[in-house]
Amino acid sequence: MGKNIWINAGETSGDLHGGKLMEAISSIAPATTFCGMGGPEMRSKGLDTVLRVEDLSVMGFTEVLGKLFDIFKMLKQIKNELTRRRPDAVILIDAPEFNFRVAKYAYNLGIPVYYYISPKLWAWRTGRAKFIAKHVTRLFSILPFEVEFYKQFNMDIDYIGNPLVDVINWPSIDHIQPQKNRIGILPGSRKKEIEALMPQFALAASIMTKTNPELEFHCIQAPGISQDQLRALWTCSVPLKIHSPENRYEFMRGCTMLIAASGTVTLESALVGTPTLITYQLSKLTFFLGTKFVKVPYVGLPNLIMGREVFPELLQEDANGDVVAQRALAWLNTPGKLAAIRKDLETLRTKVGAPGAANRAAKLIIEDLSK
Repeated sequence: MGKNIWINAGETSGDLHGGKLMEAISSIAPATTFCGMGGPEMRSKGLDTVLRVEDLSVMGFTEVLGKLFDIFKMLKQIKNELTRRRPDAVILIDAPEFNFRVAKYAYNLGIPVYYYISPKLWAWRTGRAKFIAKHVTRLFSILPFEVEFYKQFNMDIDYIGNPLVDVINWPSIDHIQPQKNRIGILPGSRKKEIEALMPQFALAASIMTKTNPELEFHCIQAPGISQDQLRALWTCSVPLKIHSPENRYEFMRGCTMLIAASGTVTLESALVGTPTLITYQLSKLTFFLGTKFVKVPYVGLPNLIMGREVFPELLQEDANGDVVAQRALAWLNTPGKLAAIRKDLETLRTKVGAPGAANRAAKLIIEDLSK
């Protein structure tokens, strides 16, 4: 009889990785069944959906406050379902603020907990490493620099490589050349970040087209975000073409440059090989608290992996249309700079591990559960 696994993704990027992991586990142990919290990718792989990831798309201290009632309701439902279903294992994907509570529920029920895509505790709140050491059976890391951090807490951590290496189809994109004047816009996957950044990107576009009317602006939709939402926030007369997320890597590769919200997408753009301006805006309180607690020199994953600023980071006041336009035009007016960044990004691919991250994690999980 197959195992029943509860799998919990707290955001859209986690849904993508969760789908791949479910597929990998099913290929090793076809009788495995999955239930829990996920999005379209995990649902397409057979998830018995108790909760939808689309209903938990928040970020930041103050942003979370507005959804606290809903969050606690979801957590209570998960606790009840874990108690009722008693799955053979719980797999958590990133989203520590939410998933740590799920880890505690599972631990108290004696259910083994696997953390796929280890929480970024090295960035802040390092004291919570002790929580993981107690409540999590096994930790899977997808970022090479995390291993040393976790080892200091005597944790069982496996570096499995980055699952994005499997998601991106290199042979289908490597031949694609950037199209002159094509600018890609990636405003994020969370409603709050899109509301903050999209009008600034529109302002940047209006400034940039005054200098170069030939520029074209293209936006790639995140899963779960409608075209109407994006168009309503594009507050300028510059034409904007919106593309669905399906073939985003081919499209990103074909852009001269990208302007993106900080997050997994900036690692995707780096692996694809397209120069990217990283932007982010949080509420003033969230950002203030972040400056007190965050312990890393960069917010962008490509910069953290490379140990230097490969992509400029335009945060808070700098994530406004004027500054974004200035930085983008400086790149566009210096094609040699863009070519140098592309060359630099080739070395990043070698740092994120070989293909097969989901397969390696799946094998370790199934081996554990078969003991």
